[in-house]
Amino acid sequence: MTMSESASLPAATSGRGSGGSDKPQRVGSGWGRRLLTAFAICVYLYLFLPLINIIVFTFNEPKGRYNLSWDGFTLGNWAHPFADEELTNAFGRSLQVAVIAVTISLVMGSLMAIALARYRFTGSKITEVFLVLPLTTPEIVLGASLYQLFLGRNVTLGATTVIIAHIMFCVSFVALTVKARVRGFDWSLEDAAMDLGASPLRTFRKITFPLILPGIMAAALLSFALSMDDYIITDFTKGEFSTFPIQVNNAFRVSFPPQVNVLATMVLVVSVLLLVLTSARRRPGTL
Repeated sequence: MTMSESASLPAATSGRGSGGSDKPQRVGSGWGRRLLTAFAICVYLYLFLPLINIIVFTFNEPKGRYNLSWDGFTLGNWAHPFADEELTNAFGRSLQVAVIAVTISLVMGSLMAIALARYRFTGSKITEVFLVLPLTTPEIVLGASLYQLFLGRNVTLGATTVIIAHIMFCVSFVALTVKARVRGFDWSLEDAAMDLGASPLRTFRKITFPLILPGIMAAALLSFALSMDDYIITDFTKGEFSTFPIQVNNAFRVSFPPQVNVLATMVLVVSVLLLVLTSARRRPGTL
């Protein structure tokens, strides 16, 4: 290589850095990008149109018993969100079931996820297969199985059986979600903390738990949503106990009040706020 050729290399390199050829370039024609954008918008509308409809109809003032067509704008539904007593009581029962089921599922599922991700033991692969089964089994099968199990042992159907059923399918979602978060965890951080004199409990509280907290929060939100809107399994195990989805379905035969939309929107807003707060807690450099 001659001196003139070698001298031209830095100039060419600096020209690429300052000339702008390193800037990300869009691939495809203008029409292709427009079609892709239009398709993405259609997908988002498909996903969020039901939610938008629920929110919009919280401000509707229906003339009859059914809040299905737009009749006029009002804020009265938000002023009296708990006007329907039976619906409010069912909503409260659903919240209680969801909170209890999610709390127990988080403890069981998180510990199971940590054990499966950190240790290799006899039967670990089979355990992972069993974790997936409640997710792949149709709800009608799970509901019928639990119904037969409870009746065969003379268990009275009610709130307790509903909570047991919800814990059963929530544990799988929690374990798999947290396991995906723990999979890339650097376990040497725990060893380093204990080498510096930290107890196992303090190591978990200061090192492990903060790093897997986003996964736990994601699992909690997912499990809470699944528990709140579950209908099929709950219908098999409820007995005389009624939850929010059951009450809405039963009430729809005679009426569909706007309070259904208001309560559903309240749950949606709380879930979004929790998701935003969880995302805000993430720090750069964490797993």
